[in-house]
Amino acid sequence: MSYSALIVGATGIVGQNLAARLVADGWVVHGLARRPRREGHGALPIAADLLDAEGLRTALAGIRPSHIYFCSWMRMATEAENCRVNGAMVRNVFAALPAPGLIRHAALTTGLKHYLGPFEAYAQGGGVQTPFREEMPRLPIANFYYDQEDALFEAASRHGFSWSVHRPSTIIGHAVGNAMNMGSTLAVYASLCRETGRPFVFPGSPNQWHGLTDVTDARQLARHLHWAGTTAAARNQDFNIVNGDLFRWKQLWPDLATWFGIEAAPYPEAALSLDEMLAEDSRVWTTMAARHGLAEPDIHRVASAWHTDADLGRPVECVTDMSKSRRAGFTDYQYTPDSFFDLFARLRSERLIP
Repeated sequence: MSYSALIVGATGIVGQNLAARLVADGWVVHGLARRPRREGHGALPIAADLLDAEGLRTALAGIRPSHIYFCSWMRMATEAENCRVNGAMVRNVFAALPAPGLIRHAALTTGLKHYLGPFEAYAQGGGVQTPFREEMPRLPIANFYYDQEDALFEAASRHGFSWSVHRPSTIIGHAVGNAMNMGSTLAVYASLCRETGRPFVFPGSPNQWHGLTDVTDARQLARHLHWAGTTAAARNQDFNIVNGDLFRWKQLWPDLATWFGIEAAPYPEAALSLDEMLAEDSRVWTTMAARHGLAEPDIHRVASAWHTDADLGRPVECVTDMSKSRRAGFTDYQYTPDSFFDLFARLRSERLIP
């Protein structure tokens, strides 16, 4: 059976890795973004603004995909605006497609904010319980993930295709210019510490330093999205997706330091702000880029410290249950240290870190 995919948000950390996975499996893949590119993953580029309904309709006029993957979001000033804008983006895509009745499956990637709440109230509720399981009810607050889900469910009911929702933890993977990229951010931080002699101190909360947590390799997420789109048992289901192992930052942090040839500093038993720590480093990074011949002199293209602060600053353990996927037949696993080390090696090979 032949498959064709439209990836919405093809230049992000999820979209790039998914495109590479599907192309490698012989799919015809179209990658939609405001500034699309083909290099590195083989998707056919489509340029459009998801909030421009007419422009989107023109851009998608000749596209009749069997599968749609939503891997895009837009951050607004308030959660109310997040809900309005991100829900509209999903609805606009379905409204713009010339033959939505030909869609077999549509998948939406969200995340643990489904359980932890939006940025305005992230992990601040007293009722957060782990492990996170899919049968947990929605939180009684505004959350743009819920609006995106409702837009997906409505379109699936109207046009008769199946759907899946995928909830990764913090995503570790390759993507330059991505707004949520902890792996690259930590690589930049470690490189700056080695260059300047600063201590490589863990900037997160005591709960994250001492407690159990998990992450999602972007390649593992791509395999999960591919599996759900082609497996009957995964139709019309929501799924958590993580690597499949657990770790503590106090165990992993020294290993990250060793990879960069530095020592891990003692943990101060209090959260710091990596965003503040890197706030004055734009010129330092530009100088480093010139000295080492790096490909990207703009630190903001390779690091997103604000989002790393949110993830590492969680005041709770984060343990995500994968039983639902396992019982439905998804058995892939990713060793978490390799998620980081493989990424660091690729960043170095592409001259994105020294």
